[in-house]
Amino acid sequence: MSGLKQQGWENRLFTAIEEAGQRPFTWGSHDCATWAFDLRRDLIGGEDIGAQWRSRYATALGAQRVMRRLGWKTLEDMGRALLGDPLVTPLLAQRGDILLGGDNPAFGVCVGARGAFLAPVGLTLLPL
Repeated sequence: MSGLKQQGWENRLFTAIEEAGQRPFTWGSHDCATWAFDLRRDLIGGEDIGAQWRSRYATALGAQRVMRRLGWKTLEDMGRALLGDPLVTPLLAQRGDILLGGDNPAFGVCVGARGAFLAPVGLTLLPL
């Protein structure tokens, strides 16, 4: 997701990353999808696209079930529906853009040459 960011988005991104690293990963309230959807709202504004998703599951399997009930087979399908078409390559991502990546696909945010992803082990930085 790339979009027109609101004034002060850099500070909100920095704060969100700092806070994400201090909170435990919790399915349904502080996981890769809820964090990415909240970041999107905080950085560019608009509707709360995570509202239909947040607090409806408590496990990875539960997340998959809710995703399918909402009509998406994969995280990529969900990302396209809620965030728009992805960039041609992650190398075009700019700071603050929402990403979908990793060996075990997860939503994250571009922080320069790396993506910040929320995982059960905590906040993880991966090269783009």
